Amino acid sequence: MSARLQGKVAVVTGGASGLGRAVVERFAGEGARVVIADINDAGANDLAATLGETAAPFHCDHTDTAQCEAAVAFAVERFGQLDILHANAGGPFTGAFADVDDATLERVLNVNLIGSLKMVRAAIPALERQAQATKAGASILVTSSLQGLKAKPNFSLYTVAKHGLIGLVRSLALELAPMNIRVNAVCPTVTETPMLSHFLPGMADQRDEAMDRFRATIPLGRMPEPVDTANALLFLASDEARMLTGVALPVDGGQMAM
Repeated sequence: MSARLQGKVAVVTGGASGLGRAVVERFAGEGARVVIADINDAGANDLAATLGETAAPFHCDHTDTAQCEAAVAFAVERFGQLDILHANAGGPFTGAFADVDDATLERVLNVNLIGSLKMVRAAIPALERQAQATKAGASILVTSSLQGLKAKPNFSLYTVAKHGLIGLVRSLALELAPMNIRVNAVCPTVTETPMLSHFLPGMADQRDEAMDRFRATIPLGRMPEPVDTANALLFLASDEARMLTGVALPVDGGQMAM
């Protein structure tokens, strides 16, 4: 059986660590050539060195339009095309909404919403060119969150951003369907990544107590690992999902079924 992404080229933002790293590894393992777009140069360089010629690092702050456009141009120049964009980069935030100052509000929305909008916008021309050349088309993937589908107190600003990404996915799925570009999101629940420690104060004072509370909300009784969400993204990026667009897929161990 052939590799599921053989011959495809992907750009993954925030690809140097956490979920992004798992996605880069999973995509490359299934035959894709991947641009690791991240502000973490050391992490991106390290991962690219591990994967060899199938991956290339590129410094990219997705809140900067010029850097987004440069990352897309680099992918096309280095690997000849662009089939998949995974707009994954983001950052944590917890706290009472009434205490949020203007600078924090703008920063959180820039990192978790506006940056993805800029990255997606930058990638559309290259994706459209490739989509016309392949029956299964091209693919845009966005990392939202379970907070893009529901809500909880003290996560309001983060939740606004993640809900916004779901709106983007649903609208763009319709807008880009005539171009043969599919648009989907994953909505992972709390996951064991470097970002996890930033969310714990919003749940409990002690880490162990917070972790127990998280697990208690998951019907399967365990927390997802980055590879679990990476596997979902692999499916959505593959030709196996050629009829799926506008989907916001929970990776939550059954939480949304409750």
